[in-house]
Amino acid sequence: MASDFTVRPGASGPPDLVRDESKGAVTQSSKGKGARTRRKLVDAAEEVFNTYGYYDASIVKITEAASVAQGTFYVYFRSKKEIFDEVVADLNRRVRHAMSEAARGATSRLEAERLGFAGFFRFTTEHPALYRVIRQAEFVSPGALRNHYEKVAEGYIAPLREAMDAGDVTPGDPMILAWLLMAIGESVGLRWIIWDEAKAVPPEVFDEMMVIIARMLGGETSGTYNEGTAVSPTRHDESPTGDDTATDAD
Repeated sequence: MASDFTVRPGASGPPDLVRDESKGAVTQSSKGKGARTRRKLVDAAEEVFNTYGYYDASIVKITEAASVAQGTFYVYFRSKKEIFDEVVADLNRRVRHAMSEAARGATSRLEAERLGFAGFFRFTTEHPALYRVIRQAEFVSPGALRNHYEKVAEGYIAPLREAMDAGDVTPGDPMILAWLLMAIGESVGLRWIIWDEAKAVPPEVFDEMMVIIARMLGGETSGTYNEGTAVSPTRHDESPTGDDTATDAD
């Protein structure tokens, strides 16, 4: 890569979804036992919403899963809907952090995408609620759903714009490119992790996805991957050949 610039990971962002103290809930900055109890409730709610769905979930199920008294729930949250919104926000924070950390140290936009997508797919494998809970939000809490996607996009746009300015990516609208890249990641994760309940996106699928993304990015990345030579997250130390991603012509 000819350009000399620091690549910022895409889909990054600080833990910025802090609950308003006026609502009577404990904020993220709280320390000690209270913060641990709140964390247990959020983790338990993630599992309960993932397993039962919003409408069949209950505060009783959440407190039982968290091993806390039912009355304790109301110290931190006022309703099932409020903790659902917090689970959506918490998943958003954590997936953005996972992608940002995975892509840290990348020296090109394409490498940042490869590492970031690998981080996203690992997180999805470990937290299938990212899909199942977020999709429930379309009906339960549309505002939380939109906030989730917009925050991921917001963290993506600035790094893409910087890469365009540096010549690493073909100039264009970084907002549109961000949403298209997000759509690719979500669709691949849905098809090969959630539906197949696999432990990872198959290497050949990841390879082909990265070939397509390289074409999308253009710029100085366009010649980085030839067809079938993208490096997957599970075998980045190998030297794959074109045979790895060859497909039969139907």
